[in-house]
Amino acid sequence: MVAEIPLIAGWFEGQPVYYITTDVSDPDAARQAGANYVPKLANALPAEPKTPGQRVATDRIYGFTNFKQGSVLPSRPMPIGASNTDQNYSPLWQVHKVSWLAGKTPRVLRSEEEVLQAQEQGEVTISATGIVANCPVVSSTPGGPLPHVRLKNLK
Repeated sequence: MVAEIPLIAGWFEGQPVYYITTDVSDPDAARQAGANYVPKLANALPAEPKTPGQRVATDRIYGFTNFKQGSVLPSRPMPIGASNTDQNYSPLWQVHKVSWLAGKTPRVLRSEEEVLQAQEQGEVTISATGIVANCPVVSSTPGGPLPHVRLKNLK
């Protein structure tokens, strides 16, 4: 049996990554993503706001509100598959909305470092949401796809 699931393009440390979205803790976001609505995912959030690099079940994902670009992920499996050694990677992401401020020139940001630097320079705001999404990374450049995954029509 084979399932075709749309890949979503994003960024990790300047390189393209591709992930799928299967479950989301918010009903509107789940509908928009074509994913399962799973309110229990919100229980994965820590009681206090997570800081970058803090080890919890969820990690940040940076989605852009007023500029079209792929989301930025701060971790990915390295390598993709059962040999992953990145202890910080989790497919559970707390959505952080990134908005370009008026008068600033938007550009594609390709890493968490670039997102946080743009915030420090007063170019963007970052707002944590209570939304958790299950979005496993299935392919990256470099690294290739998860074993047994066949990719078609990557752009």
